[in-house]
Amino acid sequence: MINTKQLRDIANVLRRDVAEMTTAAGSGHPSSCFSCAEIVSALFFKVMKYDIHDAENPDNDEFILSKGHAAPILYSTLFHAGCIKNDLMKLRKLESALEGHPTPQLKWVKVATGSLGQGLSVGVGFALAGRLQGRKFRTYVLVGDSEMAEGSNYEAMQIAAHYKLNSLCAIVDVNRLGQRGETMHGWKTSDYKQKFEAFGWEARVVDGHDVGEICSALEASRNSNKPLAIIAMTVKGKGVSFMENKEGWHGRAMNEEELEKALKEIPETRMPKIKIAKPEKIKVRDKTEKAASAVYEIGARVAAREAYGRALARVAASDSRVIAVDAEVSNSTYAKEVKEESPERFVEAFIAEQNLVGMCLGMSKKGMNVFGSTFGAFLSRAHDQIRMSALSSANFTLCGSHAGVSIGEDGASQMALEDIAMFRALPNSIVLYPSDATSTEKLVFLSSKLKGLKYIRTTRGKTPVIYSSKEEFKLGDFKILKQSGKDKVVLAGAGITLHECLKAWKILSEGGIESAVVDLYCVKPFDGKKFASFVEAHGGRVVAVEDHYAEGGIGEMLASELKNSGIKIEHLSVKEIPHSGKPEELLKRYRIDCEAIVKAAEFQKS
Repeated sequence: MINTKQLRDIANVLRRDVAEMTTAAGSGHPSSCFSCAEIVSALFFKVMKYDIHDAENPDNDEFILSKGHAAPILYSTLFHAGCIKNDLMKLRKLESALEGHPTPQLKWVKVATGSLGQGLSVGVGFALAGRLQGRKFRTYVLVGDSEMAEGSNYEAMQIAAHYKLNSLCAIVDVNRLGQRGETMHGWKTSDYKQKFEAFGWEARVVDGHDVGEICSALEASRNSNKPLAIIAMTVKGKGVSFMENKEGWHGRAMNEEELEKALKEIPETRMPKIKIAKPEKIKVRDKTEKAASAVYEIGARVAAREAYGRALARVAASDSRVIAVDAEVSNSTYAKEVKEESPERFVEAFIAEQNLVGMCLGMSKKGMNVFGSTFGAFLSRAHDQIRMSALSSANFTLCGSHAGVSIGEDGASQMALEDIAMFRALPNSIVLYPSDATSTEKLVFLSSKLKGLKYIRTTRGKTPVIYSSKEEFKLGDFKILKQSGKDKVVLAGAGITLHECLKAWKILSEGGIESAVVDLYCVKPFDGKKFASFVEAHGGRVVAVEDHYAEGGIGEMLASELKNSGIKIEHLSVKEIPHSGKPEELLKRYRIDCEAIVKAAEFQKS
């Protein structure tokens, strides 16, 4: 069994690696790595259990480097543990998976970190997934003291205590110095301890350079019924005298002369031969069967958000990997349907959207098929978590309800008008926008089978069912609802505006103007060539209408897809900050109703 001297030796092996790696790279954060060397050594070489040959072993203990700028010490650790064989001296090089901050390009890194304050939320997701699956792995999150100023940490702390996630451990590296000077609490470890305890955690203060103290605290946590916080008092730049507790060293690599001096101070020791303990294998039987489908009567008025909840409840009942997570608005998003049908498949995240997204990411990385929901407007609060999820090759679905001005009297603060742009801008994202109950159900089913970061946008009000249960909805496609051989213009909408397009089609038809109507239910990806061919055959003109701001929405998507085609686009969207009012009043006031569509179509014809 490994002893404390060996763990200290390993810490210095890691320090020497970091010093050489960052100097070779010409950049990096050696001082932040040096402060946590003993913590990482104790975790990876004594406390944690994991299969060094299988990063995807579902029973592995998990580690999240929330202070992602300390990436070099993680890479060195994985190398000496036998998990990776990457050339450490290629840190931060274009051809290397050892990036400046960790990303899943390296298979042992499940989530991208470096945008501070997010690791603990992902850890909550890991721990929740483990509990739902009946597994015994533990999750360790290394948090920097500077990032403890981030509010998202406190969202994670309260939910972890609420669910008594005793398999979760946060280690705070209290090295006193941030990027520009002293942190909020400096070395006042009691302040951090009090905060964690106030949120219902067990908290222990240790000397972060004493591997014996660290190991004792970590081992004792196994008997707790609460999540554990270890407050580790450390020294930034530990091991190098001219760097220890000195300002001006954050994010600065040593030059060759400084490296030579540092390596004379850091003990040169051999890496001990260590056998990492493998985790206990837990057999988990997933329940998967074909989900039942609903049949909605054509013409019946059903809200898309309601159909979302019903569809998700059926998917969750048929697949034990499906989890609904909601931000205390499940009676509005209708995620409550899952809670009522399969309560074990529902997680209440309360009104903490940043943590909700982090939880979704964490649970999905442990094999759960996660659907998170809240009002679309409130997802903007979690934009950075969503952005980091995209960088983490995320595989979960977010549903934003109450889209656009059509929600009515609640006013602008509740209206999602930027959400399509936010999700469209993310790499490899999928954006789905159903218009009735049937398309909502079909797109929920589709999303449950797709890989990637998916967004479903749902409308608040009831809309007529226009599709039969036999309709199929494919990724990247669109639906043609009306067409003729004499069409002069194509009316293109999604969600509430599709129904306005259908009303406009009727008015135009009665006035002797033939038009086609297209449902843009898949905003991204989108088959622009197919759409361009259709438009060219039906008048060569498009009126695109959306309940969204002009920037980044459906109109801009079409303009991008149709550039250089010669097709003329008239774009109707919300072009000012909206006001409270009845849905039909607001659609009219902001010129995205059927009358505005008719005028645009007639103008194009002239």
